[in-house]
Amino acid sequence: MITGDIKSYHFLPRKYGKDLLIDIARIETLKNFILDPTAHQISFYEILFIETGRGSFSLDENKTILAPGTVIFTSPGQVRRWNAKGVSGYTLFFEKDFLGLFFTDELFLYRFQYFHQYSRPTGMKMPAKTFHRVLELVHHLEEEFLHLQADSNHLLRAILYQLLVVLNRYYSTAGKLQSDSHVHPDFFRFRSLLDKQFIHEHRVASYAQMLRISVTQLNKICRQYSGLSAQKMIHHRLLSEIKKQLHSGLSIKEIAYALDFSDPSNFNRFFKKMTGVTAQQFREDIL
Repeated sequence: MITGDIKSYHFLPRKYGKDLLIDIARIETLKNFILDPTAHQISFYEILFIETGRGSFSLDENKTILAPGTVIFTSPGQVRRWNAKGVSGYTLFFEKDFLGLFFTDELFLYRFQYFHQYSRPTGMKMPAKTFHRVLELVHHLEEEFLHLQADSNHLLRAILYQLLVVLNRYYSTAGKLQSDSHVHPDFFRFRSLLDKQFIHEHRVASYAQMLRISVTQLNKICRQYSGLSAQKMIHHRLLSEIKKQLHSGLSIKEIAYALDFSDPSNFNRFFKKMTGVTAQQFREDIL
């Protein structure tokens, strides 16, 4: 694992006196965390629901312009930064195990197209009526937190699951992607493997072998469900990690070798081909 000095925020599971791996809050009450203008990362999943405000939110240096009705998804480890004023709305955050242990499916959160997404926007602007319907579910979560009971875990999990599915349907439709019920299971498996193996494995053939399918079949699945080849998905995941590490104190040479590039020159060629600028120019722009 690569280590750097990026500021990190972690989940507080015992905020309510017992282990509860989900929380909800008003954005405007958590300014030191939510609206942090410095580069930082979180170790949990978060969904932001913007009701008012202006400015931008950068995730892995990809900007989402803020406006009422904006919903933004963050996965663990992604680097984020706020440049915003007058923001209000809700933040909903949870640990992987809140859902993963219940559904006993390690691929569960990979079934939602907006999480662990490195090649498409992770924010979306929803029509007012649709956003209002989504907020109704958010309000149900908020209400349950005001009157926590012994079985609240179950109700919170059920509402969250409904909310995730509704959001995934809209995200998939807006992005012309296929929703969970129509996606080949090997696509989820590839996305999960990619997050675990991308640092040392850059070749499509290796992932195809791990999945026990052909390279041709893997590329067909990836193009069908993401619009990208498997190699491009690998490249976007690598690029996301490189951008993250350029925020750290590691040298460009150290980052190149940590990500298993044969030498810094190959690393620089890859980065410039993907972004149009050198890694050093990118670092100078963000720091």
